[in-house]
Amino acid sequence: MFKGLGGLGEMAGMMKKAQEMQTKMGEMQEELHNIMVVGEAGAGLVKATASAKGDLKSLDIDPSIFSGDDKEVVEDLILAAVKDAQAKAAERAQEEMTKLTEGLGLPKDMKLPF
Repeated sequence: MFKGLGGLGEMAGMMKKAQEMQTKMGEMQEELHNIMVVGEAGAGLVKATASAKGDLKSLDIDPSIFSGDDKEVVEDLILAAVKDAQAKAAERAQEEMTKLTEGLGLPKDMKLPF
């Protein structure tokens, strides 16, 4: 008569896990705004700092690169540093997501958000 009730317990457990994951995802999203990564170009002459969320926060340019008329070189170095920072931000965000999914007992290679 109560044969199917075992599934209700499993469903409740899954719902609890889903709520826990949602809470932790929200916390992680906030944390990603506070984690900073630094991308570099030109052997550190140009540095771009971004949040792990990918938002550019600051740009540091060594004044020595302004000594010539190589405007295009400077622009390329800035662009390369920003791209490097964005790549590092994406990598760091994925590392944080992996920690979250493993902590919840989900498969390591599970991609979130869905």
